[in-house]
Amino acid sequence: MDRKIEKKTWTVKRIATFGGIGLFVAFVLYMFIFADRRSTLIIERDKITIAEVKRGEFKEFIPQTGTVEPSRTVYLDAIEGGNIKRIVSESGKMLRKGDVILELTNLNRELSVLQQEASFNESINRARETRLNIMRNDLEQRQTLALIDNQLNILGPQYDRQKKLFEKKLISKQEFERTEADYKYNVERRRITYEVYKNDSIDRIRQLRAVTQSEQQMTRSLEGVGKILDNLVIRAPIDGQLSTPHWEIGQAVQTGQRLGQVDIVGSYKVRVPIDELYLPKISTGLPATTDFAGKTYLLKITYIYPTITNGRFEVDMDFDGETPQGIRRGQSLRMRIELGQASEELLLPVGGFYKDTGGNWVYVLDREDRAVKRNIKLGRKNSENFEVLEGLQPGDRVITSSYENFGNNEVLKLN
Repeated sequence: MDRKIEKKTWTVKRIATFGGIGLFVAFVLYMFIFADRRSTLIIERDKITIAEVKRGEFKEFIPQTGTVEPSRTVYLDAIEGGNIKRIVSESGKMLRKGDVILELTNLNRELSVLQQEASFNESINRARETRLNIMRNDLEQRQTLALIDNQLNILGPQYDRQKKLFEKKLISKQEFERTEADYKYNVERRRITYEVYKNDSIDRIRQLRAVTQSEQQMTRSLEGVGKILDNLVIRAPIDGQLSTPHWEIGQAVQTGQRLGQVDIVGSYKVRVPIDELYLPKISTGLPATTDFAGKTYLLKITYIYPTITNGRFEVDMDFDGETPQGIRRGQSLRMRIELGQASEELLLPVGGFYKDTGGNWVYVLDREDRAVKRNIKLGRKNSENFEVLEGLQPGDRVITSSYENFGNNEVLKLN
């Protein structure tokens, strides 16, 4: 007798069992084929910084801090040593050119000056006496010539009259010859006297020139000796404000010692130390900006000091246009020195990420709750932005804070 085989029916329980198994297999296949198997780290959103990549003006500049100094300073150095006799002007006082600041005393120097003055005065008096003798000799020779000329003025007409009378035989030959001899003697005498006077005059001119030059030189030396004592009085070389250390009456001052300085008030420059690495990029005329009392001021480099000390060199910067009101000597100013012309570039704000990646990759948000690693290439840098060369587009959002705790994970999930 044949056995009747019962036909299996699909019960709800059985369908549910096989359905569950199917779903599980499908999930496993999906996870194997399609799921993101990249290493992932969950981080808190409020502990990171996210910045947007934008196009904007890129200026290559370096931030520096400079010190305000007067645009012109004249230092006070002791030309003569001595001891402080009187303090006339205290540090901080406003001075006019020529105002007395200090008076020094130096007894040895003063005695030496008196002796030199006496010696020069004696030499000057001798030179003047020599000049008087030369001029007196000239006068005596001129007087002799004048007497001879006067004699000839008398003898000349007399000689002419007697010659005519002698030719008419109205006077004796002896009388005529006596007059003729007297006249010719004075003519020859005048010729010889004039030759001597002419030669002596040439010598006198040379002598007078030498004596005059000697006298002038000694007079200048005498004036210079007198100014030695003037150097014991320290005066303001320009209008300005006095800055000095503390002085005491009787304090010794050495020759060449720095006694202080006088600064022009109201006109300032800024002296800025810069790392020597930037030396090839620094030149006179480069612009800079500084903020003071809520306002931005322009400056430019006017002088580059040639020496490098401890890896830094200095530049002087003048305000280009308006000078800030209220700045003081010795005050510090933060500024940005521009190293080139501004250009339109793709910009990524600076941040701690660079220390961990070297600028070779960053985490970029591909959705609100996730950031993925992306390779990039950066160019120039200033204190605010990097220049983006490759790997990012305007509008990309990048985590710019430190990656120190992110490890080597390729994906960050933001909570």
